[in-house]
Order: sequence, then structure tokens, then C-alpha cells
Amino acid sequence: MARRPVWWRETLVLATAFLLCLSGGIFHPDNTLGWPPMATYVVAGISCAALAVRHRAPVAVVAVTTACGMLVAPCGLLLTPLIVVPVAIAAYALALHTELRVAIAVLLPAVALLVAVTPLLDGLSWQDGSRLLSVAVLPLIAGALGNATQNRRAYLAAMEERALRAEESRESEARRSVAEERVRIARELHDVVAHQITLANAQAVVAAHVFDSQPEQTRSNLNNIIETTRNALDDLRATVGLLRQAGDANTSAEPSPGLSQLPRLLESFDRAGLRVTTDNEGTPAPLPPGVDLTAYRVIQEALTNVGKHAGTSHARIRLSWSRDRLSITVADDGPDSRAANGPSFTGSDRPSGYGLIGMRERATAVGGQLFTENSPAGGFIVSAHLPLTPANTTGDTENGGPP
Repeated sequence: MARRPVWWRETLVLATAFLLCLSGGIFHPDNTLGWPPMATYVVAGISCAALAVRHRAPVAVVAVTTACGMLVAPCGLLLTPLIVVPVAIAAYALALHTELRVAIAVLLPAVALLVAVTPLLDGLSWQDGSRLLSVAVLPLIAGALGNATQNRRAYLAAMEERALRAEESRESEARRSVAEERVRIARELHDVVAHQITLANAQAVVAAHVFDSQPEQTRSNLNNIIETTRNALDDLRATVGLLRQAGDANTSAEPSPGLSQLPRLLESFDRAGLRVTTDNEGTPAPLPPGVDLTAYRVIQEALTNVGKHAGTSHARIRLSWSRDRLSITVADDGPDSRAANGPSFTGSDRPSGYGLIGMRERATAVGGQLFTENSPAGGFIVSAHLPLTPANTTGDTENGGPP
């Protein structure tokens, strides 16, 4: 995009060009000095008036200034570099606003026409030759400077655009990282809070149901609620600690949960009234941290969903170990008689949230897969296949984050 010249700068250029062109008229052909003839004023005036539109029509301006320069010798004036200053300014504008090949195609004939007029009128001495050489070189030098300025402006514009794109790319990457971190933290909070709150809710339902008839069981359920909520607060505090900066206060350095803590998890469900049986097939093998956390969270969320939606007091877990993967199956048989005759480990009739989405995202993040289906017996089955080797992802797989 061409720059719009400032009016005072344009006025200064035109005035300077007029004075320089006019001063060239003080040199007379008889090697004397004197006042510029009237023809000099005419040539300078027409040439400088044409320069006013050199940015919009550079080729036409070069043609007009060249024609004025060709009239210098026939009008009895001496062709000097000062008189062709308007031609040089027009050549600079031409090279600045057009391609190099266009500038060359216009300037070379213009220079040839300027120097070709004088030899036809009179013989040339060595002084005339040097003067004409200066007249020919001046527009070419101005054209070279114009082309260099055009290249420099193009380079600066390209650098500015590149910097702008890099800044936009950094902002986009930052927004993407923030979005991924928000999803990871939201998933972690969901897994922790939903599990513990579901347990506390189930225990509170049982306590309310037997409050009058079985006070001892009510007291036991209340103690379990206290323990469950205390664990929920501890887990929530550890999860929020992930948001702290390096300079913040020291937080708990407990490792991420894994299958080693599965008995504790099943015990918490048992206290809430959900009996879970576990079946192992194959030889257990060490799991990468991300896969270990994912396996734990999948089982936790699947059992939480059983308690919230299945209306049953029993669930089954099967862990199948093979050479290169771990298969996890969590199943229930649907509502049982306990759900029909009394309080059961169930939440409410609220719609389901993001549990299945979170489990599927976790499994995909570590290079695994997760499937869900209805059981022929009327229940629900969650199956996850997780690799025994770390997945080659760029995300925070150690914490179960998205790739």
C-alpha cells in the first residue's frame, strides 16, 4: 500500500526541485554566468508541476519531465544535472511504485533521449561529455535508490506481518493450552467431587431412612458421612493445589491415585451400600503413571454412575491383563429388589453429566479406548482398554490430560 505523502513534505520537495532546476539556468552555453532566461522558468515550472502527481502516474511524469529536458538545448539553455533534477525525482518515484523491469524499460529510453538531443545540435568537447554523462547517470542513480527503498519497505512490511502472525499464533497456542488445562482440571474436579458427594448422599439417604428405627446404624452412617466429606475436602485441596504457582505455599505432595488404592476406593463404596466384587485375569504388570491414574478414574467414575443411576447394590469389576494392555470392565445388573423395597445406593433423577465423556477422554489421552453398552440382564457395562506402555502424545498424559 502506497504511503500518502504529507502536504508540507510534498511542498518542500516541489519547491526545492523548482529552485534547483531554475539555478541550472545560470550556466549559459557560452560558458558565462547570468540570470536564468525566461525559458528556464517555463521548463522548471512545467516539470515541477508534473511532479505533483508522480505517485499516482509515475510513468507519465517521467515522460513529461523528459520532454521538458529535451527542450533545454533547443531553447538555447545548457543541459546540466541541475536542470534535470525533476527527471531524477520522477525516476525515483517510478522505481518506488513500479516493478524493476518497468522502471528499467522506461528510464533507459528517457536517459537516451535526454543525452541524444545535444550532439545533434553542436559538436561535443570532453567537458560536454562529462556534463552529459552526469545528466545520464543522475536519473539512473535516483531510480536505483527508489528501487532500494521499495525493497526495504517490502522487507519491513513482511517482517511486520510475520511478527503479527507469530503473535497471533502465540495467542492461539496460549488459548488452546488454557482450554486444555481447564478441561483437565474440570475432569479432575468432576471425578473427585462427584465420587465423594455421591457417597455422602447415599449415606445420608440411608441415615434418614433408618433414623427412627435404627439409631445405631444412623450414627454409623453419620460417621461415614463425616469421613467421606473429609476425604472429599482432602482430594479437593490436592486438586486445587495443581493451580498454585511455584512460589506459592507448599502443598501436599501425595502421588496421583492408581490401582494400588483400589481397595480403599471399594471400601468407600461398600460403606455407602454398594458391594463390589473384583476379578483379576492374567498377571498384573506395572503401569505408567498416566495409565494408572486413568484406570483408577475410569473405575471410580463407572462405580459412581452405578450408584447414581443403576439402582442396584452390587457391581462387578474385571481386570484382564495381557502382554500389551489392560482391559477393565465395570458392570451391574440393573435395579434389584433392594431398590424397590428400601433405600439404595442411588442419587436422584437428575440428568447425567460429563462422566462418560471424561472417561472416554482419559482413555483416548493415554492411547486407549473406552466402550459402553447395555447389559442383557438390564444393567450397564463400561469397558476400557488401556496400553501398558506410555502413549506417544504431546499432552499431559501423566495426569490423564488430553493429548
